[in-house]
Amino acid sequence: MQDGQAEEQPKAAPAEIAGNAIAAQAGKAKKTPLEMSTVPTSIIKLHSLQKKENDEAKPKQAVSKTRERNESLEGPCGLGCIVIPRCQRLNNIQCFLVFFCILVISQGVAFGLVDLSIATFQKRNRLSTTEILLLSSTYDISSCLVVLFISYYGGRGNIPRWITFSSFLVGLSSLFFAFPYITDGHYQLPKDPEDICQEMKIINVCKKSSPSFQAKYIASFILGQTVLGIAGMPLFILAEIFVDNSVAIHSTGIYLGLMDASATLGYSLGYVIGAPLIKGDENSILPITVEDVDDHHKWLRTWWIYFGFVSLTAWFTLIPLSCFPQSVRGTAKIKEEKRKQIRLLDEKFNDQKLGTSIKDFFATFWALMKNIPFLCLSLTRASESLVLIGASQFLPIYIENQFILTYATATKIAGFVLLPGGALGQLLGGIIVSKLHMSCKALMRFIVVTSVISLVFFGFVIFIHCETIPFAGINEDYDGTGQLGNLSAPCNSRCRCSSSLYSVICGRDHIGYFSPCFAGCTQSKTITGHKTYYNCSCIQEGLTTADDQGDFIDARAGTCDAKCHKLPLFIAFIFSTILFSVFSGIPITLSILRIVSDNERPLALGFTFVVLRIFGTIPGPIAFKMGADISCTLRGTDNCGETGDCWIYNKTQMAYLMVGLCCFCKLVTIFFTTIALCLYKDLSKDNSDILEMPMKNLNAKGKEQANL
Repeated sequence: MQDGQAEEQPKAAPAEIAGNAIAAQAGKAKKTPLEMSTVPTSIIKLHSLQKKENDEAKPKQAVSKTRERNESLEGPCGLGCIVIPRCQRLNNIQCFLVFFCILVISQGVAFGLVDLSIATFQKRNRLSTTEILLLSSTYDISSCLVVLFISYYGGRGNIPRWITFSSFLVGLSSLFFAFPYITDGHYQLPKDPEDICQEMKIINVCKKSSPSFQAKYIASFILGQTVLGIAGMPLFILAEIFVDNSVAIHSTGIYLGLMDASATLGYSLGYVIGAPLIKGDENSILPITVEDVDDHHKWLRTWWIYFGFVSLTAWFTLIPLSCFPQSVRGTAKIKEEKRKQIRLLDEKFNDQKLGTSIKDFFATFWALMKNIPFLCLSLTRASESLVLIGASQFLPIYIENQFILTYATATKIAGFVLLPGGALGQLLGGIIVSKLHMSCKALMRFIVVTSVISLVFFGFVIFIHCETIPFAGINEDYDGTGQLGNLSAPCNSRCRCSSSLYSVICGRDHIGYFSPCFAGCTQSKTITGHKTYYNCSCIQEGLTTADDQGDFIDARAGTCDAKCHKLPLFIAFIFSTILFSVFSGIPITLSILRIVSDNERPLALGFTFVVLRIFGTIPGPIAFKMGADISCTLRGTDNCGETGDCWIYNKTQMAYLMVGLCCFCKLVTIFFTTIALCLYKDLSKDNSDILEMPMKNLNAKGKEQANL
C-alpha cells in the first residue's frame, strides 16, 4: 500500500505552484485522487452499501404499508353492522371452505342434471343446428365474455362478496332450468306404436313435442346457462386467489384439491340422481296408457324438484358467505411470509401497485403475453380439460355400446363409479404436491410423470372390450338371403317395416334384430313385464322355449347377451386412468400461480380460463362427437325425412378413436409442459446469475485488495 502512495505523490506535486487559495483547493484536490487511487475498492464498497441501504429502505417502507393495508382488510366476521363475538371463531379459511364446497357441489349437480336433460331433450325432439349449438355452448360463450373483467377487477376487490353474488346466480339459474318443467305439465314424452310385421298398416310417427314446451325449454336453458356461466367465474378463479392468499404456500394444493374435487363430485352426483329420469326415454314402443301419463307427470315433477333443491342449497350458502370479510384472520401474516420467498419474474411487478384503469389492465395483459412458460401451461390446462370432457360426456355412450347396457345403467356407472375417480385424483394430487413441498420445477416434472402413467393406462383400455354381437342386416345377412348394410330381406319384405322405430330384440338364434318387424314377428305378449314375440319368419334356427300358454317364443325384447365379463376389469383400468390423469390438475394451477407475480395472478387465471374454453371445452365435445359419428354403422332416419341418432356403433373402431383422442390430449400435455419446464429452467438460471453476480465480483475484488 505504501508503494502505491509513493508512486502517486509526484503526480500531485505540480499543483502546489498556485497561490494560497488555489493551494488550499489543490490540497483538497490532491487528497481526493490519493484516496481514490489507493483504496478504490473500499470507496466503491462503501458507496454500494449506502446505495443498498437507501434501496432497501424503500421496500421496507412499502412492505410496512402493505402489511398495514392487509391487516386493515382482516375485518370481523359478521353481516354488515351485526357482529357476534362468538362467531369470530368461524373467521378462518376452513369454515369458508365448508360453505364454499357446498356451493360448488350444488353447481356441479346442476351441471350434471343440465347435461342429462339436454341429451334427453335432443333425442326426443328435432332441433336445428343453431338450437343445438346454443344449448351446448351458451355456458362457455357467456363465461368467456366476462371472465377477464371479473378476474381483473374482482381480484382487486372484495372476493367473498363476488362469491356471494355467485351463490345467488347459481340458485337463480337452477330456477330457470326448472321453469319449463313446472309450467308445462301437459307435456308427454312421445311414444311410437309397436312395430310388428303387418301387411296392412299405416305408420305415422312424424311427431313433435308441444311447441310451447320446446320454445320454453330452449329459452329457459339458454338463459339459465348464461347465468350459470357468469356465476362460475368467481367460483373457479377468484376463490382460488382468495384461498392462495389465506394459506401457506405449501398448503395451497390441499385446499385447491378439495375445491376441484367438490366440483367433480357434484357433477357425478348429478349424473347419479338424474340417470333414473332417462328410463322414461327407453322402451318407447309400447302404447300409451293412463299409467304412462301419470308416470310422465311424475317425470316432469321430479326434474323441477331436483333443480329446485339445487337452488335452495345454493341459496343456503348465501348468508354465511356474505359474513366473511375481505381477508380472513391471519392473512396478513401469511402474505408477509410469502414475500420473503423469491418468485421468478416477480421482481418487476411485485411491489408495483397497479390500478383499475384500462391502461393498467392492458399492461398486465401484455406482461402475461411475454411470459412463455405461462402460455405453455395455459395450453396444458386446455388439453387436460379435453380428457375430462371425454370421460364425463362420452363415457356413458362408450360403456353402453361396448358392454351392451342400457343408457341409464351406463350413465349410473359413469357417474357413480368412474367420475368420483376424478374427484379423488384431484384431491390426492393436491395433497401429494403439498406434503412434498414441491417447487415449481418439481410440479412440472410431476405433471409429465403422471401424464405418462395415464397414457400407459389408456393403452391398456383399448384392449378391454367385448366381441361384436351378430346383428341382422349389419354383420349378418339373414342366413344368406339378405345383404350386409340392408335391414330388409325377403323374410320381412311384406311387413312394411320402418327404420325410424328402433326396438332391438334378440332372437332364439342369438342374433339381434332392429325391431320385431324386421325379424318378421307377427304376434307379441307381455309376460311378467317383459315383451316376447312369436311367429317370426326371419328366425329359423336356435332352441325353442314355450311360455305358460304353450306358445313357442321366437324372440325377446332387448339386446342379446354378449357373454362378456370384462366390465369390472374395464372399470378398474378406466378408474386408474382417470385417477392419474387428473393428478396433474392441481399442479398445473399451482405452477401458473407461481410463475406470475402477485398482481398478475387473477388475470392469469382468467386468461387461462379463456384458453381452456377456446381450445378445450368448446371444440372438445365436437371432436368426440365426430369420433363417435365416424364409428357409427347404422343411423336411424325418421318418417319426417330427417337423420336421427346412431343406433349401432363399430365397437373396435369406437374404442380406438375415443382412446386415441384421449392419448393425443395427454401427448399435448406432455409436450407443452416439457417446453414450459425447459424455459423455466433457463429463466431460473439467468435470474440466479443476476442475483449472484454482484456478490461474486465483490468477493473477487476483496481478495485482490487483500493480496495487495
